[in-house]
Amino acid sequence: MTDSPDPGPDLREPDLPRTMKVRQKALRTGWTTGTCASAAAKAATEALVSGRPVEVVEVALPSGRRITFATERCDVLSADRAEAVVVKDAGDDPDVTHGAHITATVTRRPRGSGLELDGGIGVGVVTKPGLGLEPGGPAINPVPREMITQAVREAADVDREGLRVVISVPEGEKMARKTTNAKLGILGGISILGTTGIVRPFSTASWRASVEQAVSVMAAQGEDTLVLCTGGRTEKGAMLRHPELPDVCFVEVGDFTGAALRRAVDHGLTRVVFVGMAGKLTKLASGVLMTHYTRSKVSTELLGEITRQVGGGAELSAQVDAANTGRHAYELWEGAGLLPSAGTELCRRVADVLTRFTEGAMTAEVAMVDFTGKNVVAACPTESNA
Repeated sequence: MTDSPDPGPDLREPDLPRTMKVRQKALRTGWTTGTCASAAAKAATEALVSGRPVEVVEVALPSGRRITFATERCDVLSADRAEAVVVKDAGDDPDVTHGAHITATVTRRPRGSGLELDGGIGVGVVTKPGLGLEPGGPAINPVPREMITQAVREAADVDREGLRVVISVPEGEKMARKTTNAKLGILGGISILGTTGIVRPFSTASWRASVEQAVSVMAAQGEDTLVLCTGGRTEKGAMLRHPELPDVCFVEVGDFTGAALRRAVDHGLTRVVFVGMAGKLTKLASGVLMTHYTRSKVSTELLGEITRQVGGGAELSAQVDAANTGRHAYELWEGAGLLPSAGTELCRRVADVLTRFTEGAMTAEVAMVDFTGKNVVAACPTESNA
């Protein structure tokens, strides 16, 4: 008697948390902590340079769009120090940092010493690898760092003056208790986040409805290939990988892969391409089709299993089993030279899940991008037979 083939993981699509159900009105977008920090930093810098408090300040989003913010407070504390506060408005996203007082304190440094950026009270400290940030440093992500730097440079000649900018969030440590920061090794406060500068209500049933609508619009154009991307960075990578497809084929799916696939099948679409980073792909490979952080977690044990399957040694496999995040596992694979083979196997497993979920109605291609979103590091099928 022969063993039957492994049917793969159980397919699961958890419902949204009760507090994230659809509301009976249009949802407002808001601003990320990174955008608010850049506004506070610019206001404090302008106040330091001019010697006068600043009530309104304008900053740029990564897209180039410019936004005006009113300061909640702006004080010139001395000839060498100023401080400004911007209150975060998260729109209608269920965000624990809504209403947070994002504070920037700007202090003069020796002339010619450039710009130094640090975190203060309420901003977490990174203690584990796998987050794309240096352990021991503040949890201020790369895009917010760039936004803050640009905002300060608009207000002062940083190369000549020399400035130190400290971002702090009163009550940030308390807010962080409602997040997964501690589990990820971010201690003492919240993270300064954002890739577009804008908070969209990704986590709501209204966002799910917008995903389904986007699939319907795409199908109405007569296209048969749906490209699902987890966010703005992965969408850019997907467009570089598939320049032959029109923009309407690319849908930012957020957490709602299952909803998108069901709508695609309803419209008779025959091919899905999924482009994502290691964390989301791991959840999908585990059979989870609704990947909101409150309803699923990254199974690094699955990644450890993949490590062993592609020839990783016992020590590396154990390290991946115990990895802090999907990104940490990715970095371990990369360091061991196993990223192409392990990444390809991860993509293969995701493709199998997507095909099974559609009961074979759609063929699936899956690509894993790096953390810039621009570079495909693994795919199934591979480039040669895609």
